[in-house]
Amino acid sequence: MLIMISVILPTRDDETALAHALAALVPAAADGMVREVIVVDRGSSDGTALVADAAGCRFVRAAAGEGEDLARAAVNARSDWLLFLSPHVALEPGWQREAQDFIDRVQSSGDPLRAAAFRHARAGFGAGARVAETAASLRMRLFAAPYLDEGLLVSTRLYREIGGHRPLPGISDVELARRIGRRRLSFLRSRAVLRGDAPRRAGALPSAARLALMVLRVPPSLIARRAG
Repeated sequence: MLIMISVILPTRDDETALAHALAALVPAAADGMVREVIVVDRGSSDGTALVADAAGCRFVRAAAGEGEDLARAAVNARSDWLLFLSPHVALEPGWQREAQDFIDRVQSSGDPLRAAAFRHARAGFGAGARVAETAASLRMRLFAAPYLDEGLLVSTRLYREIGGHRPLPGISDVELARRIGRRRLSFLRSRAVLRGDAPRRAGALPSAARLALMVLRVPPSLIARRAG
């Protein structure tokens, strides 16, 4: 049975990146797997809104912090599965078949409280890109901490049961994954390819430091204040 997905992408002046991310979703939309794409925009001044409109996306203007806005978009999503994804990422061809296989296994297992992330990849060449890929793989597998750069495919039921994204600037994605937990998180073989011009994660506190504090069980609210 084909299960439909609502894709949710947070944007800010991401006109070019969004066009590439949406192009990678077209085959899954044609197959009927991607039911809708919701673009949560945080005040773009470029053509992001035009790209979203031309692609038939639902365009939501942000009203609060990223975590709160993602949660609001999820509440209004119309599918049994949600895919949170950075607009700077393009899922590689064929990703929808593996995602469908994963969802089918979840349905057959009778345990709908599951989630999955894609394999991190960089569009760039050279050793630096390969080192970054290896570091991301270790981060995800050791600490169950995928970012939006790896995407998060999660059942709507699980998302709601654990309370969705929280208002934690700079760490709302990884904090959600940590609440899902390693036991309920699977890692797909399909790659999420990060563009070379993708911006660094916002915040004064480096990403590695934020994750380390979270692993040490420092309260997320305190980490968010230091990250801002």
